Amino acid sequence: MTIQILGPGCPNCENLEKNAREAAERLGLEATFEKVTDADQIVEMGVMKTPGFAVDGQVQKSGKVFSTDEIEKSLKAYQR
Repeated sequence: MTIQILGPGCPNCENLEKNAREAAERLGLEATFEKVTDADQIVEMGVMKTPGFAVDGQVQKSGKVFSTDEIEKSLKAYQR
């Protein structure tokens, strides 16, 4: 699984990544984290407001720093 953090690398992006890492760890998911900072690529993914995150290229949420619990709910669909 690849979890992508979408945004310019601002403090909000860093906080979202921290929460996403914690959520993946709670669920016992093996994930690779990738930062997507290119604005054109972020827009191509359909995100107009950062930060956001995607799992395996599919945008899950965007527009704010989501809590660990919120991210965990999105990641549960990817548990095997």
